[in-house]
Amino acid sequence: MSSSAAAVQHGNIHFQKVDHGETLIKVSNLKKYFPVTEGMIFQRVIANVKAVDGVSFEIKRGETLGLVGESGCGKTTTGRCILQLERATAGSIDFCGIDLTTLSEKELVPVRQRIQVIFQDPYSSLNPRMKVGDIINEPMMVHRIISDSAGRNKRTSDLLNVCGLPRAFADRYPHEMSGGQRQRVGIARALALNPDFIICDEAVSALDVSIQAQVINLLEDLRDEFHLTYLFIAHDLSVVRHLCNRVAVMYLGKMVELADSDELFDNPQHPYTKALLSAVPVPDPSVEAQRAHQVLQGEVPSPMNPPPGCVFHPRCPIAVETCHKEIPPLLELTPGHWVACPEVG
Repeated sequence: MSSSAAAVQHGNIHFQKVDHGETLIKVSNLKKYFPVTEGMIFQRVIANVKAVDGVSFEIKRGETLGLVGESGCGKTTTGRCILQLERATAGSIDFCGIDLTTLSEKELVPVRQRIQVIFQDPYSSLNPRMKVGDIINEPMMVHRIISDSAGRNKRTSDLLNVCGLPRAFADRYPHEMSGGQRQRVGIARALALNPDFIICDEAVSALDVSIQAQVINLLEDLRDEFHLTYLFIAHDLSVVRHLCNRVAVMYLGKMVELADSDELFDNPQHPYTKALLSAVPVPDPSVEAQRAHQVLQGEVPSPMNPPPGCVFHPRCPIAVETCHKEIPPLLELTPGHWVACPEVG
């Protein structure tokens, strides 16, 4: 079911061949500002909410990159910009040699076949008036990848089976299913177009813990079987460590650390990453009781008025004078481990 790695021509859009382990998508200096206006008739912009402010990373074909951080840090906005559901204020998003930010809505049609999304809420992301079979069928009809209804119905049945649901569920409505079953339908719908890249936006956060484990294992199996590439947006760090090859940490619209999963969890460098990991409970009560917790002081600043210099400096326990003035670049501390803090290393 995975699409070929060979170069593909769609009208004027020419996708370059990307083999396993090569860069599939590259985000460079991505910015997304939302204007704040005043006035009823003659509106004027008085400020900007800097949801994403200069984020750069790349994802290789076949890997899963985890994107973590507290609520409001810009994780979902980053994903929506890659999907072109939000148009970037600045920066570039290179997918198979194509800068997505330069494409028109018409030119994005073949891109949407190759980039899919699994949303957070499996109930609100499924049309309650459509049967499950029609929900999975619809993208195949829109993109005309299977011309006859019999072929689409067979593929729908196969996708349900692959995602661990009985074929008979094609005749059910979303409200007749549990949350975990609905999310499996969302996964089946994402797979319907043979995508190369799937963005999982908090795909398991609305599910019970036991169901989360099942869905995570399903995503892992599908990645290996169909050679998929994931951007996994989450706030549950234990889930991220299990599924992701690399992890990027965001704070107030900026990326503060990026490293291989085990390296980041075992050897965090940025003060914010350390605080984030110290908040994760340990299952052993005796170990948890003796563990030192790093509690951050103060509140997260407003993205409409971020602090000058390093955005984390008002809450940082190791901040120095230069942190108040200079924005720290993301530098490679050790091979593959990037940190935006001059006071570490």
